[in-house]
Amino acid sequence: MTLAYELTAGRAWSLVGVAFGVLGLVLGVRALRRGQRGVVALVSGVIGVVLGAVVVLMAKGGPGTGYGIVGGYLSLVVGVAALVVACAAIRRGARAAARRAA
Repeated sequence: MTLAYELTAGRAWSLVGVAFGVLGLVLGVRALRRGQRGVVALVSGVIGVVLGAVVVLMAKGGPGTGYGIVGGYLSLVVGVAALVVACAAIRRGARAAARRAA
């Protein structure tokens, strides 16, 4: 088994997925603290999860082969965390809006 040390397409896509996941996580935490809606965080988390899933499903080898499978799994985890935080922010924002309307 040979190890790939350069930035391959799989690794690049997994890094893009991780970046979207981290962006969603940061925006979700920010929305949760400020009591705002986290729709942008939700969309960003979904993009991170989808990119991670595509990288993992398309990978033909394990870690170190250049297919980006480790980054794909990381993108899945960070994207799901962003989704959870964004959903919590959206629920909190909806509850606050319902209280104001009543």
